[in-house]
Amino acid sequence: MTQQTGIVVQKYGGSSVADVDKIRLVAARVARTKAAGKKVVVVVSAMGKTTNALIDKAKQVSPSPSRRELDMLLTCGEREAMALLAMAVSEQGLESISFTGSQAGIMTNDRHSGARILEVRPFRIEDELDRGKVVIVAGFQGVSYKREVTTLGRGGSDTTAVALAAALRADYCEICSDVDGVYTADPRVVGAAELLTAISHDEMLELAAQGAKVLHDASVEFARKSGIALYARATNKDGGGTRIDWSPERERQVAAVTGQAALVRLRASGGAAVENALQILEAASIPLTHLDLEGKELRAWFTTADVPDWAAVKTKLETVLGSNLELGEEGAVTMVGHGIGGNPGIIVRARATAIGAGVPLNAVSVSPLRITLWCDRPHVDDLTRALHKAFVES
Repeated sequence: MTQQTGIVVQKYGGSSVADVDKIRLVAARVARTKAAGKKVVVVVSAMGKTTNALIDKAKQVSPSPSRRELDMLLTCGEREAMALLAMAVSEQGLESISFTGSQAGIMTNDRHSGARILEVRPFRIEDELDRGKVVIVAGFQGVSYKREVTTLGRGGSDTTAVALAAALRADYCEICSDVDGVYTADPRVVGAAELLTAISHDEMLELAAQGAKVLHDASVEFARKSGIALYARATNKDGGGTRIDWSPERERQVAAVTGQAALVRLRASGGAAVENALQILEAASIPLTHLDLEGKELRAWFTTADVPDWAAVKTKLETVLGSNLELGEEGAVTMVGHGIGGNPGIIVRARATAIGAGVPLNAVSVSPLRITLWCDRPHVDDLTRALHKAFVES
């Protein structure tokens, strides 16, 4: 059994620190954890819609802003939140100190707008914990080996928290937000969605990669590799939620359904066009959701959420590939569960469910843990509800 360190890492999302009153509530929750005898490290996102507001300002200045300068701008949001929370924690009668990602020892690769954590050097955090302080860390950011400020992409604060928990050998890591945990579907889309008390790392990784917004996929990967107990919980509760680390027994094979309504579909035809498209996608570090490469035809799906200079990338694709390029908009709905991708019966039933719901399918792809149905964007929510009703509610 792993020896307990007494360290707990808590991450609070933007909605949990959206204003001063909510920051005070988070500080009180942190104080309760500290009073329970734990050493507490807190990771915070930017307040409310701060990140979106900063991106909007950048786009007003430049339609395709430099990723480096955008990183410099966006990291301001988390720095604001960390400093304010440190002040609020101090008002609870506790000693507190805030650190940026670089001060906390978050080392990344040199990609801007979607960097990956390479190493965590939490020496300063450990020193301050030993002094009895609560340590507040700005999420979503780090520093590259070139000493450049980097950001980790949408949801990157989750990854900051789990990476720190792994490096500190924390007893557990909590991802706290305005939802109770991981549901069988987005409750805003599916009224009958149910809270999952537990889900495996593998299933959660597929859900996150396919569009579920509860956890960042890189954070789940860190948790799986490190063996850290990971909880998705509501900020206004001290327990409950969803535990992500093991495979629970279920009567149904399908754990959850998730949809993505903002995918870009790229198709390149011809040997030279395929090679050129792959090179451009690689150079731009486009985060692919799915890729099919057969002979002299390439099809790729991705979201532009972490591609702030998409306008420039798109122009380059159009210029280099010309008539050999086809770009379009598409959506996808994914069912996740152990072994479902290898079950022809479930695949046939999923296609039939889509047809019964009046949703034309563009393609179907599978892996051992998922079945993804590709459709036009306007049909994503209807297909999500239909599949959830057929495979989860029944």
